[in-house]
Amino acid sequence: MKFKLGSKIIQSNQQPYVIAEIGVNFENDFQRAKKIIKLAKEGGADAVKFQSYKAEKIACKNSPYYWDLKEVNVKSQYKLFKKFDKFGFKEFNQLKKYCDKLKIDFLSTPFDLDAVDYLDNLVPFYKVASADLTNYPLIKKICQKNKPIVLSTGASNQKEINNVLKFINKVNKKIRVILLHCVLSYPTNNKDANLNLIKSLKKTFKNKIIGYSDHTLPDQNMIILTKAYQNGAYVIEKHFTDTKGLKGNDHFHSMDKDDLIKFRKNIDLLNKIDGNLKKREILECEKKSRINARRSIVAKNNISKGERLTLNNLIMKRPGFGISPTKIFKVLGKTAKKNINEDSIINFKDLI
Repeated sequence: MKFKLGSKIIQSNQQPYVIAEIGVNFENDFQRAKKIIKLAKEGGADAVKFQSYKAEKIACKNSPYYWDLKEVNVKSQYKLFKKFDKFGFKEFNQLKKYCDKLKIDFLSTPFDLDAVDYLDNLVPFYKVASADLTNYPLIKKICQKNKPIVLSTGASNQKEINNVLKFINKVNKKIRVILLHCVLSYPTNNKDANLNLIKSLKKTFKNKIIGYSDHTLPDQNMIILTKAYQNGAYVIEKHFTDTKGLKGNDHFHSMDKDDLIKFRKNIDLLNKIDGNLKKREILECEKKSRINARRSIVAKNNISKGERLTLNNLIMKRPGFGISPTKIFKVLGKTAKKNINEDSIINFKDLI
């Protein structure tokens, strides 16, 4: 498996493509946005992702909430989105230039048709949010841009995934689609993460790259993201912040720079211990152990010249310099050419 996404070539047994989703965690502060981008780069992210929307184009004014009110105490989608919809092409264009300077991919999820248009010159591919998996007008517009689509599958069923893939193929057969397993719940309880669905998606869509968009609370050792990678997720997306655990927005379920570094180290270790052997071979590091820890056929006691060798006067002992125990039946019944001392390694030259 090998493919290019953004500026990175992704291969099996190598680091995944990591999207640090800043979203609106910069809270309309341009300098803070740059600060978080820099932290993401330092942590090892391949891309940072924002969200491009206007409240009046994404939600009715009476749209109810779907998040944890203990963390985000706003009951109206419209009010929450209105609070953080201040950036447009001008600001994102400047942030794109800053990303180019740091050599990290710039992304932003479009939530309306205008955003699709102005992001076309800024993003290497489009990310479609789980909630817009059935938003065919938006997806059609994206398909017309001839760029890869990374599609989150949260809150969908198999039929809906099949249908949207058929729709994309109908609109533009050349579009490459990467599917992300996702659970549309903020935060996602660990028991609901269902990471085995990554394996299921890989089995069902054999010609598609599969990834994971995570909304669980960051665990101490970043095991959840690591397990997602082990299950076959080669694109990893998770919210990212400079203020981990802060209430409001997506801070409370976001990872930070230290989390990302820890995750990258986990993957390095996994790939190191997985190795690349296709069949069992003797490793260089095993050669000394192979000789010294394996056994040879040894004299159990003093053996006199002319004495016949039997299981009563032989024993299998380390090291493995002599005749291998696998050849015991070639030794049994032979006689000693000379006296053989107890604890001596048997050699064929001493036998007749």
